[in-house]
Amino acid sequence: MMEPLFLKPVFQEKIWGGQKLAQEFNYDLPEGKIGECWAISAHPHGPSQVENGPYAGKYLNELWQSQPELFGNPQGEVFPLLTKILDAEDSLSVQVHPDNAYAKAHEGELGKTECWYIIAAEPDSYLIYGHNAKNHQEMKDMIESGDWQHFLKKLPVQAGDFVFVPSGTVHALNKGIVALETQQSSDTTYRLYDYDRVDMKTGKKRALHLQQSEDTITVPFVAPKLKLQQQKIGANSVITNYVQPPISPFFAVWGIQVHNDQIQFQHQLGAYTLYSVIAGAGVLTIADQEYQLPLGTHFIIPATIKDWKISGANIQLIASESTEE
Repeated sequence: MMEPLFLKPVFQEKIWGGQKLAQEFNYDLPEGKIGECWAISAHPHGPSQVENGPYAGKYLNELWQSQPELFGNPQGEVFPLLTKILDAEDSLSVQVHPDNAYAKAHEGELGKTECWYIIAAEPDSYLIYGHNAKNHQEMKDMIESGDWQHFLKKLPVQAGDFVFVPSGTVHALNKGIVALETQQSSDTTYRLYDYDRVDMKTGKKRALHLQQSEDTITVPFVAPKLKLQQQKIGANSVITNYVQPPISPFFAVWGIQVHNDQIQFQHQLGAYTLYSVIAGAGVLTIADQEYQLPLGTHFIIPATIKDWKISGANIQLIASESTEE
């Protein structure tokens, strides 16, 4: 199979979402507060469907089981990654995600380490990222008394920033941010605080998960030290290595900017590569076959393809690979 897998996004309504993804990426959104575009997903809560080639109409989770050669004949039972684009029209809940061991024992799925590339941010935007508690008892006291002012750390962000969020990290995207998220394929979120919002559908406040949060928060918080490496490729293009093992045990993520170039690529640390076009447009070439890459396109280069080219006057992509066997 010498074709890429172009994937149809799945849109998820969220209390904090909006309609910005239609404006930013020309998506045909359903009505309502659309907070998440599940762009490359094999998770049962929103699997992506292949749009082209011999597997058109198949879901990614089906292909993982029926065509393992596309993914290098992996050992894992589930497709390990999930790519999203998030529109935080309002602030997300303050939350934490479990690691693999806790999630398997309590939720029956993978844990959730994730990262964000900030696509757009309104002036003075910030994240909740980490906390100030020195030990578990102090953490517990601050959470249960609702002392969010002293407990939570804030991180100012702007477009182009990259943030790595290991499992166990207290975090939240805040109002006015659009981000591409690369994460383990998990839908487990433990809410610490939700601004006392009422769900319009149920008329009730959304559930909090204080015990699970206290079980899984890493104390004390130490921000990961990323070693961003930028390399010029071709005449005018740049690839940025955002994160990879050992800092990130589960995936590697790159940013790619192609300017008036045609650049050849190969799989780097994994058997297959995930791509999302987050700015501009271009062309993907595989064995002399061309595929258009408009803004908002998401695709996988399977393990059966060994090299490919991306060209364009000005196209920006985020690429990721699973680094698990």
